[in-house]
Amino acid sequence: MPIFTRYVLAELLKVFLVALAGMTLFFLLFGVVRLAYYEGLGLKQVLQLIPYVLPDAMRFSVPATILFAACSVFGRLAAANEIIAVKASGITPMILLWPAFVLAFLVSLWAVWLNDVAVSWGYDGATRVVVEAVEEIAYGRLRQQHAYSAKKFSINVADVDGKRLISPTITLEGEGDQPSTTIICEEATLHTDLAAQTLNISCDNCSIQYGELNSEMPHLDRAIPLNEASHKSGGGGSPSYLAMHVIPSERIDQENHIQKLQQQFTAKAAYQMICGDFSQLEGPSWSAAQSELTEAQQRLYRLQMEPSRRWANGFSCLCFVLLGAPLAICMRNSDFLSSFFMCFMPILICYYPLLILGVSKAKAGFFPVCGVWAGNVILAIVGVQFMRRVYRR
Repeated sequence: MPIFTRYVLAELLKVFLVALAGMTLFFLLFGVVRLAYYEGLGLKQVLQLIPYVLPDAMRFSVPATILFAACSVFGRLAAANEIIAVKASGITPMILLWPAFVLAFLVSLWAVWLNDVAVSWGYDGATRVVVEAVEEIAYGRLRQQHAYSAKKFSINVADVDGKRLISPTITLEGEGDQPSTTIICEEATLHTDLAAQTLNISCDNCSIQYGELNSEMPHLDRAIPLNEASHKSGGGGSPSYLAMHVIPSERIDQENHIQKLQQQFTAKAAYQMICGDFSQLEGPSWSAAQSELTEAQQRLYRLQMEPSRRWANGFSCLCFVLLGAPLAICMRNSDFLSSFFMCFMPILICYYPLLILGVSKAKAGFFPVCGVWAGNVILAIVGVQFMRRVYRR
């Protein structure tokens, strides 16, 4: 390996790894503390969350730190006239730049994997930790605020004595058009059954109101699924939280589902036309059917877009270096923070809005899935223009 290559690569790795450790720690602490504060988690759950939040923290820190490393190293080389010395020796500047591009390419592949792991394994793991701690969270909220509410039920208490809830009022939401159930009792206890994945509520001396019906019971046990008893829920099959290796089969299943819906609607319309029941063709049942088909089509768009989004997010690392390295050389500023922010500002103003726009439009089916790469392509084109300036100087 040439001495120039070893030198640049060593400097890049040194800055990148140090900056990555610091920035990842910041994002990790921010993510864990925010989740712990919002969910009311204890120290045990916070420690359990760390491995699941780490990939999410790193997918944000890696692109920023590889850009920081490129700006720091090449800005210092240019300020020390080392780039000019290399060119004066008849050596192409690419001998200094290509190690950065190769490193950025490898880091981009790693970032794609991080994006996939963070939204699938990491999100599901963090959700599981929070959901399984729902008993501790509920007791903590009831002691502090005398109230706890989740998606499907709420509890208000007069006081909490150890594990006993004093004079609790429990409201359970009904399914669909069913009325809610209100349980008023002298005392109650909560217990999590991890095997059954339920939060069990044991009530004594209960007064139960279900719609307009009222009844009295000396004891009542109710089991609520943990995912309904917690604020946090899993991805629920959302394409945003599926692993990439699962998405192709999900996309095929979704296409078959859409085809089946279309066949059913076609057969239904043909039957109504044959029977002369034309009024039903514009009835509420067809509005509901159209909504179901639209939702199915939108999920297909999201399944088609999601792999491209993760690849585009990951390869932002390469595009950042394609722009940051030659721009830092052109600036010739030894102050690495100035070089970094001069590179990061156009990225912040241009790249991320384009990415958000491409993702939102691809989700809706207005853009092809390649639209999520628009920001990457523009950064690469601008970076090539700065590369030409480096060669001309």
